[in-house]
Amino acid sequence: MLEFRDLFQWDRFITPTIIKMFYWLVIGLIALSGLSGILSGIGLMMVNPFVGLLTILTSLVGLVVGIISARIGAEFVLIVFRINEHLGAIRDQGGPQQH
Repeated sequence: MLEFRDLFQWDRFITPTIIKMFYWLVIGLIALSGLSGILSGIGLMMVNPFVGLLTILTSLVGLVVGIISARIGAEFVLIVFRINEHLGAIRDQGGPQQH
């Protein structure tokens, strides 16, 4: 878990901890945006049923694509940090030295 003293030391990265909180924040914003689009589509159905239905379908597709994109982005950041940790472990084992 993230401790206050970790903010002032460079021994440990805090981004892997923060990215999980950021991911859930983004998921919440995507869900609110999708809900807003669905409600707008319902309102539009009273004026023009085709446009309202199209808006609802577009909002649902956007919701799914947004959630998948947020997950891919978060995993990419975590993978970069994991690669860094593994490279550090290889370096500490005394791998080949280049001058």
